[in-house]
Amino acid sequence: MSRKIGNVFQYIFLTIASVVSVFPIFWMVIASTNKSVDITKGTLLPGGYFMENLKTLLNSDLQYMNAFKNSLLIAVVTTALAMIVSSAAGYAFVIYKSKGRERVFTIVLLSMMVPFAALMVPLFRLFSKFQHMGPLKVIALNTPMAVIIIAIATAFLIFFFRQNTQSFPKELVEAARIDGLGEFGIFFKVFMPTNKSVYAAAIVVTFMTSWNNYLWPLIALQSPEKRTLPLVLAAMGSSYTPDYGMMMVAVVIATIPMAVLFFIMQKQFVAGMTGSVKG
Repeated sequence: MSRKIGNVFQYIFLTIASVVSVFPIFWMVIASTNKSVDITKGTLLPGGYFMENLKTLLNSDLQYMNAFKNSLLIAVVTTALAMIVSSAAGYAFVIYKSKGRERVFTIVLLSMMVPFAALMVPLFRLFSKFQHMGPLKVIALNTPMAVIIIAIATAFLIFFFRQNTQSFPKELVEAARIDGLGEFGIFFKVFMPTNKSVYAAAIVVTFMTSWNNYLWPLIALQSPEKRTLPLVLAAMGSSYTPDYGMMMVAVVIATIPMAVLFFIMQKQFVAGMTGSVKG
């Protein structure tokens, strides 16, 4: 009897937690279909103004779709490069033994304790100098690579891949070496295909972080046509008379890529995160 009562309270708690979690998304979608004045009144009923709000958004001078393309480009390139660079670093910390390996890894972990606000000024001065260095202009300020380059090797991702590599069968590496496969071939043809769930989890986390990145793009991307979605969304809320209907449509559209990516990789994401905890 006591077990049944405990299950009832458990289900009640989970139901309340689910409603609290889903309600902001529900309200966001409902608000995107209403006028700004109805949203301020707190209406929870769907309206018929979604297309009107969408037209207002697309016809505004915010260059929303251009910002969407910029965010998508930066997020996709950042994620692709981070999967190679950070996973190679985590792989190397486990597979290749050296005297200073643990010291270097400790330094990498300690870098997580440095707040990004403390790095903004040095990074800004560094990237501003690249504008006068010929080939390095591609990563200078006001370019997408200025945002991408600092996110392809993060301490969290390196730690994440290192933890998962510790459970990777070393016999596969030795067998591949005996078969004559080179070190790069082992990494790309053996390690990466074997750890698909780990990469799926890392892809979701990295894409989400890049997609929502605000502070560094705010500093590095100085031209209006180079702005990303978080910058445009912030600009919408800073006006004297914000159009909440248009803002909610913009937020709904900005949420779609992350939602699609998560639902596609949901099972692999859970498996990858569970594997990292076990490792």
